[in-house]
Amino acid sequence: MSIENCKIIDLQVINDHRGKIAIAESGIQVPFDIKRVYYLFDVPTSAERGGHAHRALQQVLIAVSGSFNVHIDDGYNKRTFNLNHPSKGLSLCPMIWRELDGFSGGSVCLALVSDHYNENDYYRNYEDFKMDIRAR
Repeated sequence: MSIENCKIIDLQVINDHRGKIAIAESGIQVPFDIKRVYYLFDVPTSAERGGHAHRALQQVLIAVSGSFNVHIDDGYNKRTFNLNHPSKGLSLCPMIWRELDGFSGGSVCLALVSDHYNENDYYRNYEDFKMDIRAR
């Protein structure tokens, strides 16, 4: 997998006089079956999150409130996305190192995830991640 496979996706938005609703459905806007949902909140503006990659897990990250940066790395190339609108999500494929920073006050990062938590799916050491990428 490469960072070229990671992209911003548009969520469906319905707007009327009562406000807006953003929709993220498995197999439609989200390119996988959603098995887990979690969110980051009350993150200090100076904090960094992430700092890992997944062997098989896929994710879509959404800034449902505020904004933050997502730095991605496939072992060869790097790219940064600024997530700042609840109608946009960043689709992350497996084998992508990710780091999140630049959280605005009150930001909330929603994660839609392709599988249940499994510690064995994580790379927590960047050098181990790079070695496995280069061995492929």
